[in-house]
Amino acid sequence: MGSTSEFGRRDLIKRAAAIGLIAVPSMSVLSACASGGDSGDSNQVDKGEKSATNPLAINEGAPLDVVIFDGGFGQQYAKDAEAEYGKAFPGSKVSHSATQKIQSTLQPRFNGGTPPDLIDNSGAEQMDMGTLVGKKQLTDLNALLDAPSVDDPKKKVRDTLRPGVVEMGQFDGRETWILYYAYTVYGVWYSKTNLRKLDAQYPETWDEMLAVCEKAKKKGIAGWTYAGKHPYYLPFSLYPFIAKIGGREVLDKIDNLEPNAWKDPAVKSAFEAYYELYKKGYILKGTPGLTHIESQTAWNEGKALFLPNGSWVENESKKTTPKDFQMAVGAPSSLDKSDKMPFGTIWASGGEPFIVPKNAKNPRGGMELLRIMLSKKSSQNFIKQVSSLTSLNGGTEGLSLPPGLASSQEALTKAGQNVVNPRIQDWYVALQKEKIGVAAIGELMAGRATPDEAIAKIQRFADDTAKDASVKKYRHK
Repeated sequence: MGSTSEFGRRDLIKRAAAIGLIAVPSMSVLSACASGGDSGDSNQVDKGEKSATNPLAINEGAPLDVVIFDGGFGQQYAKDAEAEYGKAFPGSKVSHSATQKIQSTLQPRFNGGTPPDLIDNSGAEQMDMGTLVGKKQLTDLNALLDAPSVDDPKKKVRDTLRPGVVEMGQFDGRETWILYYAYTVYGVWYSKTNLRKLDAQYPETWDEMLAVCEKAKKKGIAGWTYAGKHPYYLPFSLYPFIAKIGGREVLDKIDNLEPNAWKDPAVKSAFEAYYELYKKGYILKGTPGLTHIESQTAWNEGKALFLPNGSWVENESKKTTPKDFQMAVGAPSSLDKSDKMPFGTIWASGGEPFIVPKNAKNPRGGMELLRIMLSKKSSQNFIKQVSSLTSLNGGTEGLSLPPGLASSQEALTKAGQNVVNPRIQDWYVALQKEKIGVAAIGELMAGRATPDEAIAKIQRFADDTAKDASVKKYRHK
């Protein structure tokens, strides 16, 4: 995540698209791509010779075309992996480009039938995953997952990944369309140092949360801030809060677009709790107008205590983070004793989705680069560079972890089996970001809608999506 700060015009376009004033660019892109059907295979380079060092049988002289999202994780980690690819296959020229505008940059290439071989499909202009899968525009990555891993050829790549990563890339069958490279811990981020200045600790109950915010308010410090211009960041702490209150099945019903799923009492309780932050004046003034970078900077400057975000925030905000900040992530506070899940319940899942287009010229090369990226060497390089875990299970041995990443590890350990993974953000991107995020939750937290109004609006959005025959539907199995 963590993308460009130039959102004004794009947000206007997206909001207009959300209410039907203009055609949605991603749909036109994907519709144009889909018109080619399965004929793209004829454009692929010839297959190479399979061997122990070339298990995917890539064409060792074929060029490789890679496009990386230049956001919170930067692009150097990818360049380093590409250098490893170049060493292994010196006859192959790797073309690397990076952008914060994935969709608008790649639209002409998809339309022309010449998509890259590997795409880091992330950021505010992320192409809709559900639509890509539904339009059959992606390569099944099971060949990669069944290939021997770089570090231990006796182990398949799939057997080296963290639990749930493979399943996240599957939609309605055994095909795996997406490889989530990063492993993200979402929650309420805070500074241990700034809490200590208030003689406070991270609040484990909602009453304690309100008490800490009140204490901060008396010192001229806000309790919370968030990416007001991109309020789909709020669910990073709100969704696991809902699950904690009502159980993970509430999120499953929401993901499944079930009737009245948003009218569950747990949703109302969570929305009312967050709305209380606004009503009591605990939100940093001006937050609805802040970008994700601006909200992170204000938080780094000690203007607010808490920030809903993902673990990429440590790298993305490092230029403005004080050395003694002691960044940490907290799980949602307990609402009361009737909560269905224990304190420590957290949202953690694969992030930074990589895809290989079906019409790519060198899809085997794209998968081979991913195989290299999932080696211990590349994984540790990523961890050291960007302070985030990868989907490789382990890989931190011998590394000195920065505060935020160490806290993420501790949060995962504390959570144990109580890790939730809402799928709505990758199954229905437009619904999650522009409708639920901007048009409902953003309005709630800005005080322009009550909890009941926000919930009713979201339920309408979800119902409309469920009835829309043009939207591919997915369900928890």
